[in-house]
Amino acid sequence: MTASAIVESLTPLVPAGSIEVAEAGDAMPTVTVARAHLVDVCRELRDRAELRFVLALDMTAVDYLPREPRYEVVIHLASPGAGGFGNVPKRLRVKVLVPGADAVLPTLSGVWPSMDWAEREVWDMFGISFDGHPDLRRILMPDDWEGHPARKDYPVQISMTPKVYEPLQLTPEEFANNVRTSGRAHRE
Repeated sequence: MTASAIVESLTPLVPAGSIEVAEAGDAMPTVTVARAHLVDVCRELRDRAELRFVLALDMTAVDYLPREPRYEVVIHLASPGAGGFGNVPKRLRVKVLVPGADAVLPTLSGVWPSMDWAEREVWDMFGISFDGHPDLRRILMPDDWEGHPARKDYPVQISMTPKVYEPLQLTPEEFANNVRTSGRAHRE
């Protein structure tokens, strides 16, 4: 199913201008959804019998600083095949543009529970909040971490002396002795 066919099937069900076909460099159907209608469109993608995108596989974001809207949140969906064994499984990429000054999206954890941790990761790395999320807290970075490291304006200067490790050099006799010693330890 193409992105155009998906948009056509949803057009009568969602507000005008809430979903449109997006260009993609690969063959995966891609749509852009207006942030204000994200939850409504995603429910229709999940619940429509001919679509059945019941699996939310992943979510990530891209920071396009200095462009505005600054962020693009990308969600990958899958359908095992609408109506049973006769239909072909489908994949869909959903993009949502998010302005930098108001980096907030509604949570999708009520539509797909698997989005809970994905939204936490996007918040942790990019600082994009998810309104209505049940437990929006750090998931990758330590709790006391300041900032969001995947942002393009995150300071990355490190004032630390690089550590240099030299490989361990053994003579053939030392190596053979280590092998014999470790072999005895395993047998005992």
